[in-house]
Amino acid sequence: MLFKILVTWSVLTGRLGFCAVWQEAAAPRVELGAQELPNTTPSSTKQQPRNPQTCEFICTKDPSFHDANLYFQSREVLLGITGKDFTLIAASKAAMRGATVLKAADDKTRQLNKHTLMAFSGEAGDTIQFAEYIQANAQLYSMRNGIDLSPSAVANFVRGELASSLRSRKPYNVNLLLGGVDPITLKPSLYWMDYLASLAPLPYAAHGYAQYYCLSILDKHHHPDIDYEQGIKILRMCTDELKRRLPIDFKGMLVKVITKDGIREVDYDDSARIDCP
Repeated sequence: MLFKILVTWSVLTGRLGFCAVWQEAAAPRVELGAQELPNTTPSSTKQQPRNPQTCEFICTKDPSFHDANLYFQSREVLLGITGKDFTLIAASKAAMRGATVLKAADDKTRQLNKHTLMAFSGEAGDTIQFAEYIQANAQLYSMRNGIDLSPSAVANFVRGELASSLRSRKPYNVNLLLGGVDPITLKPSLYWMDYLASLAPLPYAAHGYAQYYCLSILDKHHHPDIDYEQGIKILRMCTDELKRRLPIDFKGMLVKVITKDGIREVDYDDSARIDCP
């Protein structure tokens, strides 16, 4: 009787052991060279898998950083146009947070030196802090060296600062248009930059809702040798299209022009309308 019990017990334990060995063999393993490395990491210290919906990792910033900020920044309008001897920069006056207008006469531009102007949009705190930081550094260079940086040099400096910020724990969420006229060659230039530190020199550019409605107008009517009056006319076509298409009130446009003589604000009538030919 005792012998039968021992035989039965050995058969049962053998089968259970075989099942355990079979399950372990069926589980995939990671091989490094010819040596198998078993997983010895405790389950409590394993890194959680990436969530593709929220891009959430351990020790990250806000998981909705990109989606939320892109949602808010698109409600601002930035436009830039270059011509024969000038660069026009236009920015919407409304400071908005979602559907709320916080300020109806906001200046979204900063003068970096006598011939370079930067317009910005994005997260409210990031935009002001980053713009004033760039403005202070550009002015410091001018005071130390007795000469202003060219628009190209400023654009590459700004791009480097954005790239460094992007790789930090708290990146700036700003989109920029940087326009100017080279004081030596007298050539106008315009640079498009976004929060991912992309940099592109363009004859015309837009950020926010303007890029959805205005780029087709600029494609059709812009050419490199336009004069100042033609540039203002094209800009008015763009703003008129925005008023016609958008359900929101962006409180008009603040327009500035950069020429060889410096930077000045344009007396721009937002109520005037013009038909696109």
